[in-house]
Order: sequence, then structure tokens, then C-alpha cells
Amino acid sequence: MSTITRSDESPVTGRSPVDRVSDTLPTGRARTVALISLFLASAMELIDVTIVNVALPSIEADLQATGSQLQWIIAAYPLAFAIALITGSRLGDRFGRKRLFVGGLVAFTLLSAACGAAPSAEMLVIFRALQGLAAAAMVPQVLSSLQVMYAPEERGKAMGAFTALAGISTVIGPVLGAVLTDLDIAGSGWRAIFLVNVPVGLLALVAALRWIPESRSAVSPGLNPGAGAVLAAGLLAVLYPLTMGRDLGWPEWGFALMVAGVVVLVGFVRHQLRAQRAGLEPLVNVELYRGRGFAGGTAVQMLLFGALSAYFLAQTIYFQAGLGWSVLKAGLVGVPFAIATSAAAGFGVTRLVVRIGRKVLQVGALVMAFGLVAMAVAVNLASVTTPWWAFVAPMVVTGVGFGLMVAPVGLFALADVPVEHAGSASGLFNTSGQLANAVGIAVIGSVFFEVVQSVGRAAPVDLFAPAFQVVLAIAAVLLLVSVAAARAVPAKVEVDTH
Repeated sequence: MSTITRSDESPVTGRSPVDRVSDTLPTGRARTVALISLFLASAMELIDVTIVNVALPSIEADLQATGSQLQWIIAAYPLAFAIALITGSRLGDRFGRKRLFVGGLVAFTLLSAACGAAPSAEMLVIFRALQGLAAAAMVPQVLSSLQVMYAPEERGKAMGAFTALAGISTVIGPVLGAVLTDLDIAGSGWRAIFLVNVPVGLLALVAALRWIPESRSAVSPGLNPGAGAVLAAGLLAVLYPLTMGRDLGWPEWGFALMVAGVVVLVGFVRHQLRAQRAGLEPLVNVELYRGRGFAGGTAVQMLLFGALSAYFLAQTIYFQAGLGWSVLKAGLVGVPFAIATSAAAGFGVTRLVVRIGRKVLQVGALVMAFGLVAMAVAVNLASVTTPWWAFVAPMVVTGVGFGLMVAPVGLFALADVPVEHAGSASGLFNTSGQLANAVGIAVIGSVFFEVVQSVGRAAPVDLFAPAFQVVLAIAAVLLLVSVAAARAVPAKVEVDTH
């Protein structure tokens, strides 16, 4: 073993100016293998956010899951991930990034197997939450390890590849989920969407143990587990009644619990502000939100992901339960969305950000909102005999709008953040996106199932179509709000297009 000190600082992660590396840094083919290991782990985490959506009707039928349980099967993962993400980053800085990455990867792989073997909906929710915690230990170490493995002048291509992977992984999740579920490998059905992580995780683990270097921050950060527990308690107190309220008949204690949760979250924010002003290290750097650019960019991202998560949930159920489509057909119809997203994301970052600045976010929001309205019109005209291509145009337009927003929004949100706070800002920004996923599913998903229940007895297409249209309307309104929020971000940002 050798000890190497790297004294450069990454504006992306904002790590300590000195990182201690206790292994020989890999080069050449060895570094490529290490990079593949990091990318495989990241792809698994990103795909698992959306891969479950298309399998929901199959899970419902097999495990006799209720609507609320289906919401939790989706939301438990990003909620747990978001709550633990900042702590996972600090654990890596303090105890070793490779150690945390490997530990998180092992746990994520085992919990994927547990999800695939879940005997009930309740157990699947629990395993999904634990899987989110494992991802929170694993994922923050990816960018940190990239910083250590690559010198500043080499990081551009590696970070660009990582960004491209993130975009592709997010949108191919439903397609991959549909293919795996439809193949019914060895009678596994929907369980294959989780079991596929086992061989991928083992492959990534072998490469990680051999080639990823161990590193940690020269300055050991605080962990603050108490603050993390308070944040988790506040969020669960708000989200649990929202998600379960319909099944429980909206009891009075549920509303009381939500109010208590809001009080806890307000108290948490005030405590973090006091800690920061006293010179202590807060779990959440609330002062960052005083910057209009960061606050506006975070708001745009949360509105975008809140709308998108509910849209995917409602669309999947409508296509399968409403129109009677197969899992594979419902998944493959999302391919145009994925292609449009990837193409628009690349064009938005390399061309439009330079030419029109923050207007790219506003244009993207308007285009995506128009796509959702077009989808609502298509749903209104649809019947069980409507061909799949009738939905392609709205999905392409929606995908273009999403791509124009999702790739550039981080650039604008972090543009004015001081370098010394870049790490906190990046972690908090990513955490906010995951929380928005969970909140969107909990809140708008509850509205979806309420509308289904209120319709009463009807043919499946007439039962789910109104609920889907309500979700589309809510999502479109959120995107219009994001147009106003985007006015707070910097007008222009510097982009390296090489």
C-alpha cells in the first residue's frame, strides 16, 4: 500500500482540497475497469428508481397489493435514499469511500435479491426502503472516486460519460422492466426486475475490490445522526398519512400527524440555521437557499421530478389496467419518450444553454406541459381498440420537454454556489430531486387513486382515464409554476462543449 495526497479541488464535488488516497491509483485498462464498476453501480441505482413502475399491475395481482402499497413500493426507495444521501457522503469522506462503496454495493445486491423474493407487499416495501439506504451509502462515493482517479484535466470526459449514463438509465428503466417481466425468466415474472441486479452487482463488486482506490477526506466531517433521524421522522409523519389516508378512510389522527410532521420539519430547519450560525456543521446547509439561483434551480428540479414521478405511475396503470395492454406493450410504448429525452438533453446542454441561457428551462417546461395536455386529449379519445401509435406524438413532445430541463437544471442551480459549498449544494440538490420523486408519488398518486375510487363501477378504460387526466392536469400546472421559478436562476452559465 502507498499513500498519495492529491491537492486539487473539484468544483463538481467540492471535496476537501486534500484527499488522502491509501492505494496506488489505477491507470490504463485498470482504471477503465474501475470506472465500469462505478458506472454499473450507478446504473443499477438509477434504473431501480423507475424500473418498478411498469410491473405494478403484475405486483398488484401477485401480492394482492392495495393502491397505497403500490405507492409505497415506488416511493419508499427514493425517500430512504434522499434521507440518507448526505450521511452516506459524509461516511465515505470519514471512513473511506471504497469501503462505503463496497459495503453499499453488497447490501444493495443482497436487498435486490430480497425484493425479488418478497413474499408480500409489506415486505417488498420494507426491502425497497432498505435498498434505498444501501444506495445512499454507495452512490455518493462514485463522483468522489472519479475525482480521485482522474486529474482535473481528465475529468471532463469521465463526468460527461457519467451524466449521459444517468440520463439514459433513468428513462430506460420502464422499458427494461417491461422486457424482463414479459420474458418471465424461469417463471420469475416481475421478480426479475430486481433479481437482474444480482449478477450485475457481483460483476461490479469483483472489479471494485481489485481496482477502485481507497480514499477519504483529510478533514473528517461530522455525522449528525440525530438531525438525520429528526428529518426522517418529519418526512414520514407527512407522507405516511398522505399515502395511506385513502385506505384508512382519512382518519383525524392522520391529519394531526401531518401537522405534527410539518412542525417537526420547521423546527429542523430552524435548528440547522442556529447550528450554522453558531459555527457548527449542519446536516443541511439551509443558508444555501438564500441564493436565488440555488433556490430557484432546486424548485425547478423538484417541480419537474414531482410531476414526472406521478405521470409515470398513472400512465403505467392506465395503459395496463385501463386499456388492457400487456406489460411489454406498455413498456415499449415508452421508447419514443426515452429517445426524445436523450436527444433533447444533449441538444439542450451543448447548444441551447449557450444560446438562450435559462430560457431553455422555461421552453422545456412549456413543451413538456403541452405534451401532457396532448396526452390528456389522446386519453379522452382513446378506447380499448386504440392503437399504440396514437400516444407516440404526445410522449415524444413530453420527452423533448423533459430532456430540455433535466440536463441543464443542475448547471443553473449550482452556477453561483461558492466553491467551498459546492459539495453540500450538489448533495442537497440531488437529495431534493429524490424527495420530489417520493412526494409526487405520495401526493399526486393519492389523488389518482381517489379519483378512481370516486368513479365507482365502470369499464376499466372509463375508470382509469379520468384519474390519469387529473394527474396530467396537475403535472402540467406544476410545470407552468416551474417556468416562473426558473426566472430566479442565473441568466447564463459557462458550458464546456468540447
